[in-house]
Amino acid sequence: MAGRVGRGPLYETSIERVGLAIGAGGAMGGAIATLLLAFAGGYSLGTMVSALVIGALLTALGVTALAAIPWALLHASGRRGPVAAAAVGAVIGFVLFLSGQTYGFGFSPAPAMDAGTWLYRWASGIATSLVMAAMAAGVAVVMWRVAYRRVG
Repeated sequence: MAGRVGRGPLYETSIERVGLAIGAGGAMGGAIATLLLAFAGGYSLGTMVSALVIGALLTALGVTALAAIPWALLHASGRRGPVAAAAVGAVIGFVLFLSGQTYGFGFSPAPAMDAGTWLYRWASGIATSLVMAAMAAGVAVVMWRVAYRRVG
């Protein structure tokens, strides 16, 4: 197999499948946003539909903005399998959500806190970011499945 880089099966994609994968990832993100809102309770159907649409749009935009370059690099290096997809999704999800909960890793102005409170903020941020990283990895694997087909 000329031009094959990396190990394992060879996968290929097309621009059409990439677009479908972004749509699938966006739909999953919208569903996750809607489920989180439903667990909060007491919201109307209109609010739930809005969460679905806005969540889907923001997820599709976020995936395109944050994952396009890392995934293109992995694709070019031959790392095109589900494990690579899950790893990229998990790392991006973890870093994104941890940054959001820790005031940009402490680089943005934060309310005055003592050391104990700051420690609990980081511990809570890491724990919840791990959960979100698992969800992001799941979204990435679904997107991978939509985008790629095995060659041969």
